[in-house]
Amino acid sequence: KDRKRTDLRGLDEIRPTSAEVQAIPRVHGTGLFTRGETQVLSSLALADLGLAQRLDTIEPQTGKRYMHHYNFPPYSTGETGRLGSPRRREIGHGALAERALVPVIPSEDEFPYALRIISEVLESNGSSSMASVCGSTLALMDGGVPIKAPVAGVAMGLVKEGDDYVILSDIQGLEDHMGDMDFKVAGTADGITALQMDMKITGVSAQLLQEALEQAKAGRLQILEILRGAIAEPRAEVSDYAPRVEVLKIPKDKIGMLIGPGGKTINALQEQFGVNISVEDDGTVFVAGEGSISRDAASAINGMMKDVEAGEIYTGKVVKTTNFGAFVELTPGRDGLVHISRLAPGRQRVERVEDVVSEGDRIKVRVLEIDKQNRISLEKLEG
Repeated sequence: KDRKRTDLRGLDEIRPTSAEVQAIPRVHGTGLFTRGETQVLSSLALADLGLAQRLDTIEPQTGKRYMHHYNFPPYSTGETGRLGSPRRREIGHGALAERALVPVIPSEDEFPYALRIISEVLESNGSSSMASVCGSTLALMDGGVPIKAPVAGVAMGLVKEGDDYVILSDIQGLEDHMGDMDFKVAGTADGITALQMDMKITGVSAQLLQEALEQAKAGRLQILEILRGAIAEPRAEVSDYAPRVEVLKIPKDKIGMLIGPGGKTINALQEQFGVNISVEDDGTVFVAGEGSISRDAASAINGMMKDVEAGEIYTGKVVKTTNFGAFVELTPGRDGLVHISRLAPGRQRVERVEDVVSEGDRIKVRVLEIDKQNRISLEKLEG
């Protein structure tokens, strides 16, 4: 009647809002978003694609690499209660906030990571799901994820009596409880990425819906400016604490060579370098590890893929000795034989292989020939 709200705001006025990044220094990215008496802390964790969520449903989608989980603990509304598995409301709000960000998440080719965001509601007086959208945007940008555009969300309300109505921007808890509509709108400066409408009336007209969307856009643009004030664009690099992922392509017919019998070769590489290696059916290889370790492992894999040619010189490791010679690992998964007659300089006679080399020794060898069965013959060089 008086067109006044309980907190004396204008009908299209957003509550006092603030945004902050790097609230927690150790995680891969954080966003602390506060709007009125609603506050959400969103934290980002990055991992290699092997840790993406696997789905087993009737849907054709078998997994997803971007996950958003929303927690609404009792203390956020000044209550006590059980802390345990998420309830239906938390699952729904998490799914809505996740959907709002999916359109701006970079592809695997652009950003080969699995991403998980956890939004913790620290205090709540309405619109915590849309605050989670804003917090997620901050966390992603803080974590160096090259999102296509920032996303913000706002909840619109409605008070309707007969043909007379008012649309409210950024509703708080009381307005949600007493009002006729909770219309959540999330999007970028250019468009909408997610919508959800809860109503206590039978429906709304197209005219009312248009007005609500236009009013929501004005509020969304205002919030986006606040987000940009905290962080203008995604950071150029991921956090120092996040894994580094190297991507390389190998021929399909060499996937078996990389994996090895029973996974022997790939497991040895992972253990040697302390990395995680994932191989796709098309020959794409993802190597994830800390710092420059992943780059070193990727270089080793590239070396494995190189064809061994006669005349090339390698420094390899003796992996096995027999009475007729020594097997030397040139690259992971590629061994050659130094015959006992080729162990000593000038082809001097050697009584026992172990008199010259032992398992674990690193020796310099030259490739003599590769036969039709792909067996490699070597000779030992000085040094």
